[in-house]
Amino acid sequence: MLLTSKLKVSGILFIVCIFFLIISLISNCTSERTVIENEAYTWRNVHIAGGGFVDGIIFHPTTPGVKYCRTDMGGAYRWNDSDKVWEPLLDWLSYEDHNLMGVESMALDPSDPDRVYLACGTYTSPETPNGAVLRSDNRGETFQRTDMPFKMGGNENGRGNGERMAVDPNNDNILYLGTRHDGLWKSSDRGKSWQQVKSFPDIDENFPDSLINKNDLQMWYRQKKGSGIVFVIFDQESELAEGASSVIYAGVSLMGRNNIFRSKDAGLTWHAVPGQPVTYRPNHGVLAGDGILYISYGTNPGPWHMKNGGVWKLNTQTGEWKEITPEKPDPENGLEFGYAAVAVDATDPDIVMTSTFHRPGMIGGDDIFRSVDGGKSWKAVFSNGGKFDFTLAPYVARTPIHWMFDIEIDPNDPDHAMFTTGYGGYETFNLTNMDEGDATLWHVMSTGIEQAVALELLSPPQGAQLISAIGDYGGFVHKDLDKPVPEGNFVNPHFMNTNGVACAAQNPDVIVRVGIASGFDVQSNIGYSLDGGVTWQPAASSPENGSKLGHIAVSANGNAWIWTPEESPVYHTHDKGITWSRSAGIPNYIRVIADKVNPSVFYAVDLYEGCLYVSRDAGEIFEETTLQLPYEVPAYSDSRGDIRGGQDRIYATPGFEGDLWLAAFDGLYHTKNPEDKFSQYKNVKEIHAFGFGKAAPENNFPALYLVGVVKDVRGIFRSDDKAESWIRINDDLHQWGLLLHVTGDPKKYGRVYVGTHGRGIIYGTPYK
Repeated sequence: MLLTSKLKVSGILFIVCIFFLIISLISNCTSERTVIENEAYTWRNVHIAGGGFVDGIIFHPTTPGVKYCRTDMGGAYRWNDSDKVWEPLLDWLSYEDHNLMGVESMALDPSDPDRVYLACGTYTSPETPNGAVLRSDNRGETFQRTDMPFKMGGNENGRGNGERMAVDPNNDNILYLGTRHDGLWKSSDRGKSWQQVKSFPDIDENFPDSLINKNDLQMWYRQKKGSGIVFVIFDQESELAEGASSVIYAGVSLMGRNNIFRSKDAGLTWHAVPGQPVTYRPNHGVLAGDGILYISYGTNPGPWHMKNGGVWKLNTQTGEWKEITPEKPDPENGLEFGYAAVAVDATDPDIVMTSTFHRPGMIGGDDIFRSVDGGKSWKAVFSNGGKFDFTLAPYVARTPIHWMFDIEIDPNDPDHAMFTTGYGGYETFNLTNMDEGDATLWHVMSTGIEQAVALELLSPPQGAQLISAIGDYGGFVHKDLDKPVPEGNFVNPHFMNTNGVACAAQNPDVIVRVGIASGFDVQSNIGYSLDGGVTWQPAASSPENGSKLGHIAVSANGNAWIWTPEESPVYHTHDKGITWSRSAGIPNYIRVIADKVNPSVFYAVDLYEGCLYVSRDAGEIFEETTLQLPYEVPAYSDSRGDIRGGQDRIYATPGFEGDLWLAAFDGLYHTKNPEDKFSQYKNVKEIHAFGFGKAAPENNFPALYLVGVVKDVRGIFRSDDKAESWIRINDDLHQWGLLLHVTGDPKKYGRVYVGTHGRGIIYGTPYK
């Protein structure tokens, strides 16, 4: 009897266990089955060319064709002289190390053309990690890393100054690195280890009493304050001291006090150079072969505005200082500008070039001046007939030259010179034409450099391959991903930032974009196209005076648009922007998306309040419901990814009415009906970007793309089975630091577009 009871109990327990096992399997049916470690993809940049600030160039002094450039937030590049293209060096940087994408300074070993050094770190704010020095002995194919005990500011004020780092030409074991806030540092083992030079003078700047909070302090750092030690120069011809150059110069971004220092004993002691000008801050310095030190000056390190400046030279043999400013600013009469860069021809020390910064008017404002007599007389390059060839990047024709913070004359070819700009740079191969009074021709030099910041990506179901919303230069309609857009960037209206772009899912000829007008043409902050982006026109009106930026949604048929401008209520229009009305039932500042099938339906989510908003009358009225998630809604935090990224957003599935995905920073959720509860895909741990692409051949549901962490693996992923399983499609050599957006191409299975923070737009296709 007892045995029978025990058997009954055991049977019941077995049945109960089976029941809970089934329940468990059902409850976890939305969890991914597996992660395939990699599918091989080929990755290339969508061709824009430039798109951001190239702030420094270095040539190897004796080896032709060896040169590098740095950018303020998009890594560094090496020139491929065979293919005539710049090649990125830091695409392997992970999300955790994305702060290293800002390159503060570069240095080459004069005795070894294979050795290159990069000082990396984007910001010096308290929440960012310290910088690092990367060193390579194979021209950047691979790097070794030394973490530094201080921060660097590759994207802060003064980022065009330099170079802060230098290799001793008489002893390549020795490097010096000037910092913004931590003095001068030295390495005696080719960058493996570093020690602070304690004997270097105190260069701290006192803050004004008005600075009373953190926000003021950060504004001071970025606008008003100097940028520390901005250049280090070895005198190669100086006597040796224990096998090293005895004379070293360091320029410091100080004003109203000594700012040029010199050591005559190989760095043991340092003293201010006598007689120096202290009215302005030094920006660039270069030592000519005849011992003349040339320095450009301004009242600000730049690219914040300079009110005054000049160019000086020091005869290092006699100690004589002399001003050689080509054209003097006149702030009292409104002519405010400074001088950014200075360069010397290695083959002729009397040939000097310098660039103005923020010079108003006068044929586009800024210019370059060239002297063949050591600064006694000057000729302007562009106002004396210099021409531009925009073929390699047609969009730059609409933007005047600016931010010319580095000029370099090829040490192996005096006809070849380059200068940097806020969108890449230019180069000439006939510089000495000026000696005969002829014009020089300047070509875009930025092929291979892609530094745009993607703020939104749209791959429409027909027509153009990609329509991009980017920072600073508006955006592009790419029909061919491997060629520059011949029409250039958006016009009519022309934007600086484009924050939002959307098309009608069932009528993709209708495209609407929102941003902020640049002043180039019509002053409207919203534009639309009715022919798939071939032509554009501004909307007839805006919701409010000054409406700009924000987010845009377009109904499936294109008849209704919903715009949430920056810091604004939600507005809708049903007549292409002739009239606007405020949408009811929805809070301000919220991003709205359109259902991809039903033209009357729009959605919005307030994740942190746990609210879902649905409009079924084309945006007139939104109804609020509880966002049904299997966990408590999160609290807002700055740690939930970059605010410009694709996380913490809701997405509507193409081709499926009411099918929604919530890509929260800390998880992925899905519902087939907005009135139902969202299911969680538990193996997705972190999301920075999310999007859809063309379905796999055997499926009818769109492929999903995700940037984030799946099963503790960080990467870019594709799912062909509604997030049941995920495939990592990038590898450790293709990470690009911080990624903001991703979308598949609805026209081609497997093709994906990735929007980076400073490395442009990358597109990937499965490797065949």
